[in-house]
Amino acid sequence: MKTPKTLKDAIEYFSNPMNCVEYLAAIHWPDGKPTCPVCGRKDATFIASRQKFQCKARHSQRQFSIKAGTIFEDSLIPLDKWILAVWMVTNCKNGVSSYEIHRDIGVTQKTAWFMLHRIRLAMQGDVVETFGGEVEVDETYIGGLARNMHKSKREAKFHGRTGGSGKTAVFGLLERNKDGRSKVQARVIPESWRNEVREIIRETVEPRSSIYSDEHGTYQTLGSEGFTHAFVRHAETYVDGMVHTNGIENFWSLLKRGIKGTYVSVEPFHMFRYLDEQCFRFNERFGNDGDRFETVMKQILGKRLMYKELTGKAEGSTTC
Repeated sequence: MKTPKTLKDAIEYFSNPMNCVEYLAAIHWPDGKPTCPVCGRKDATFIASRQKFQCKARHSQRQFSIKAGTIFEDSLIPLDKWILAVWMVTNCKNGVSSYEIHRDIGVTQKTAWFMLHRIRLAMQGDVVETFGGEVEVDETYIGGLARNMHKSKREAKFHGRTGGSGKTAVFGLLERNKDGRSKVQARVIPESWRNEVREIIRETVEPRSSIYSDEHGTYQTLGSEGFTHAFVRHAETYVDGMVHTNGIENFWSLLKRGIKGTYVSVEPFHMFRYLDEQCFRFNERFGNDGDRFETVMKQILGKRLMYKELTGKAEGSTTC
């Protein structure tokens, strides 16, 4: 499977529809045997005139697109536009807005917004890693600044309270590595997050790991839960030898730079998708653009995001 290494190469290579089909086919079926998504038969033939595969067994839905079973399923957007959008959002450090995608590939802004969320689903990854060794933990709040709001909106949102009131709470963990290739995980947490944060740490961090945090009271019991815990009082110092949270705070700065500078306003019930996007780029930052693109493309299988689900209108869906 040939993967372009630069945006210029990608535009030239994927401008040929057959190259798009062959690239996705290599991801779909590494053994080279096109498989029918209905009956599972492994000898489907390709109909070049329709750009579709056809199963040799006789049943309904014999013909199927290369998009079937991926984040692209049932989309009328051509693959060359999809692939360019994947390349852009994967490799732009501060993210790409739906208006930029709309202008660059020639789709509506609404369509571009939907495409970006489907791509973020692929960036989510398939496995939640367990952290060990030295781990930094911290929380932050994401939302508009009270001083920038109109008085009526400020009063309605904050009710005279300060701190994280009216904002989305996010918790993050960063695993340090000696070679500098640290990795991060981040999750949206409820406004009262003390118990949730402890549960996330127990699920994600291996016992006997060293955990570094600030002086927040939530973390003070970690030493009695099988971890080695140390903290810094930020009112006094930010670094005490190896004890600091500068790594995870660096990630927060990258996250907020993308949200404030590129996306401007993010609804709380979509926040986890933007966290997945930024976590992916941070964790894959040592590869080249082609490597990051290939990693995302290999994660498009078996994932589907419907517009009704995305907007909270699907039956049984939730927006919290």
